[in-house]
Amino acid sequence: MARNKYNIDEELDAPFNWHQFKRSLVYVKKYRKQIILMFALAILSSLLALLTPRIQAYIIDRLIPQGHKAIGTIIVLGVGYFLINVGTIFINRRKSIISTDTSQSMTTDMRTDVYVHLQKLGFDYYDSRPHGKILTRVINYVNNVSDFLTNGLVNAILALINLVIIFVFMLTLSPKMTLVVLAGLPIFAVYVALTKPMQRRFRQKAANKQSNVTAYLSENINGVKVTQAFAREEMNSGIFDGLLKENKLYKLRAAYVAHGMYPIAATLMRIVKCAIYVAAIYWFRKDFILEGVVQIGAITAMVSYSNRFWAPIMTIGNIYNQLMDAMSYLERIFQVLDEPVSVEDDAAAKDLPPIDGHVQFDDVVFEYEKGIPVIKHVSFDVKAGESIALVGPTGAGKSTIVNLISRFYNVTEGAVKIDGHDLRSVTLNSLRQQMGVMQQDTFIFSGTIMDNIRYGRLNATDEECIAAAKAVHADDFIRGMEDGYETETKERGEGLSAGQKQLISFARTLLSDPRILILDEATSCVDTNTERLVQEGISTLLKGRTSFIVAHRLSTIRNCDRIFYIQGGVIAEEGSHDELMAKKGLYYELYTSQIRELLALD
Repeated sequence: MARNKYNIDEELDAPFNWHQFKRSLVYVKKYRKQIILMFALAILSSLLALLTPRIQAYIIDRLIPQGHKAIGTIIVLGVGYFLINVGTIFINRRKSIISTDTSQSMTTDMRTDVYVHLQKLGFDYYDSRPHGKILTRVINYVNNVSDFLTNGLVNAILALINLVIIFVFMLTLSPKMTLVVLAGLPIFAVYVALTKPMQRRFRQKAANKQSNVTAYLSENINGVKVTQAFAREEMNSGIFDGLLKENKLYKLRAAYVAHGMYPIAATLMRIVKCAIYVAAIYWFRKDFILEGVVQIGAITAMVSYSNRFWAPIMTIGNIYNQLMDAMSYLERIFQVLDEPVSVEDDAAAKDLPPIDGHVQFDDVVFEYEKGIPVIKHVSFDVKAGESIALVGPTGAGKSTIVNLISRFYNVTEGAVKIDGHDLRSVTLNSLRQQMGVMQQDTFIFSGTIMDNIRYGRLNATDEECIAAAKAVHADDFIRGMEDGYETETKERGEGLSAGQKQLISFARTLLSDPRILILDEATSCVDTNTERLVQEGISTLLKGRTSFIVAHRLSTIRNCDRIFYIQGGVIAEEGSHDELMAKKGLYYELYTSQIRELLALD
């Protein structure tokens, strides 16, 4: 059962805490040299920039009153002023380059970790959630978090350092006026504290709604043919528009709160400017009178420093908004990374040696959902080289049984053994490398037809790939295409018929030369003529291999050594085709009903 759909907000298994934030710093530590260099360049740039108001104050208050005597010094300081500004530009450019490179490297590392973990997760994880929501985590959320960890976090620390430096400069100029500049900070701090819970709630909601939008978009792109076939475009557009409006609503609510910081900080900054002038005129006028000359330069410098003091505060406010986003994204990224791997190698697992293909089910019980068994105490013994067909009504458990043989799921009770080895005691790679699985949902990758066949064994030669294609009678239609085996296949095999995709997938499976072959509805989309050719091609390949064939077309499994009729999660009947037909039981009813249907069609 899916945990949610595109229109259901995801509940977090583990809400954000600062331990998660500390975990994210592992990506920062890897690039600490680059980040230290960014800090050094930023501090140097800040120090140089803070020199300019002092130069201005010195020229206005000390040099200009001297008249012509100070022209040479003014020119020298003017050139220095110019060089400082130019140097600051180049220093900031270098810092930006390092920041971009570090951010992209961090994004790559984080996305790789999420992707690698996703590859380990079992079928149950992908069965339980829309794939679009998984994509949102790997792409959108990782981008935002990595950007915050490089630019946002670094800029926040730099802003704090700037505040300290500016504070020191102001103190050296006038301790009393410094107090005036600081007077607005408590108001700003109160606003941030009051709006934090609201910001967090809105940004979590916005993240959920964005995930819903991506999930619905992904689903509709994959199902566009069905949409057009049933003329659902207008209705689907309405649903998509509704999801976008919900996303917009919560993003705007978060933005309203976030953008309240700027006008408050800007207003406080202007109030502080006025206060400085008032203080200079009324409170501290004696401190600014030197030999009958008012120190306009000192006042100008203090106003400039007040601007610079509030600039990093507004920067910190913006970064705080980014932090709120990053927190909501980190929650979901770590939700993926912390998702337990339901099927993984045991600590003591060993490689499975080359197998003969003897398969045993020992009182196996399996549940997708706790308390609801799908397979109920199933036991059987299949000798190496035997061919077993599994038939029965939809939902009886046929595909589940073959998935347990491949250990795509762990059994709930009992054991599945191959050559006497419990599958839980061997490594997954050593198991699956000796198995060939072809499922009903045929997947073709983008690339060439040759690439798709070679996917079964990457070191296979072209000749081996072609031989596998000939064995399943795919060679004729492949050579009939314009570029033959080098024909480019589109995403999901668009442009190929369902039968052609299955034949290519079948060749891919056979190329792996498995000891155990599993065909789960492998010929369901192959027409009758092609099916005959496939049966001729695989008949020799099944010899010497243990094979399990799930099929609704009973004509494809008549020659199997044994047939298991699965019903209600148990083996209701077992025997060869002739034996089961003689019993005139469930298999007999199923087989004869298909014959009647075929005769009726004729």
